Amino acid sequence: MATGPSTLDWSLVQAFLAVAEQGSLSAAARVLGASQPTLGRQIKAMEDQLGVELFHRHEKGFSLTETGTSLLASAQAMRASIHEIELHAAGKGEALEGPVRITASIMVSVYLLPPVIATLRMREPSIAIELCPTDASSNLYFREADIAVRMYRPSQLDLVTQYLGDLTLGIFAAKRYVERRGIPKSAADLLSHDVVGFDRDSQIIEGFRQSGYTVTRDWFKVRVDHQVAYFALVRAGCGIGFGQTVIGRRDPDLVEIPLDLTLPRLPVWLTAHEAIRQTPRVQRVWDLLVTELRELCDREEGAPPAG
Repeated sequence: MATGPSTLDWSLVQAFLAVAEQGSLSAAARVLGASQPTLGRQIKAMEDQLGVELFHRHEKGFSLTETGTSLLASAQAMRASIHEIELHAAGKGEALEGPVRITASIMVSVYLLPPVIATLRMREPSIAIELCPTDASSNLYFREADIAVRMYRPSQLDLVTQYLGDLTLGIFAAKRYVERRGIPKSAADLLSHDVVGFDRDSQIIEGFRQSGYTVTRDWFKVRVDHQVAYFALVRAGCGIGFGQTVIGRRDPDLVEIPLDLTLPRLPVWLTAHEAIRQTPRVQRVWDLLVTELRELCDREEGAPPAG
């Protein structure tokens, strides 16, 4: 008796995509939380079922064959369709309970969100909060987070965004540094001081240039790109630095330095996938974040520089 064509299992396609995009079984296993032997068996099963070779195996990993390359776009479209189904199904949950995953920059996650999350927990004890601190842009479409706190407005389709206000930046130094080196009186005077810079990030250099002062990466004798480490270096007295005033003004070990430099503002945006935002628990967390973060922005907007 004749049988119809076999259905390709999604787990096999998922394994194919992970190996194709990561280039090795070990990297794909970390992404999927599976074992290398399992992924190897799934790749072989997909090849046997389709009757084709999908990968070239070599010492450094896996590379797609011509056939594998031709199937990649269709597999990615299949993944997108499945995630679309998952998103809309998740958006239908009615209970005001369960997990909500929030992603934000490391600086915001460490210094600004903990008291906000404490308020969330007090008001909605049945909602569990998963905080994902990262300076990388998490993919809301693939459920890496339910809500993102961004310092820019995302432009992807199907995302709901809400502008909450601006956070201001200031210039700060540790009291021990000021006691040792004094306080610069002007932006030009700042050039004779130690300033903590970024390593590969050029934002501070560009900021100086826009204000009419040319500096190079080598001028900064202490450099780091990690925001929390940057703030810690300033607090330790390694030099003068730039940071969010809402954080710096709270620190009793820091002195704010008013100088004639125009510093950018950091816009605060909330972002979520349109389907997920309709979930009651996500909507509730969204509303509380709007209230708490907007109040924080408003408070900073009207606060005078410390000094």
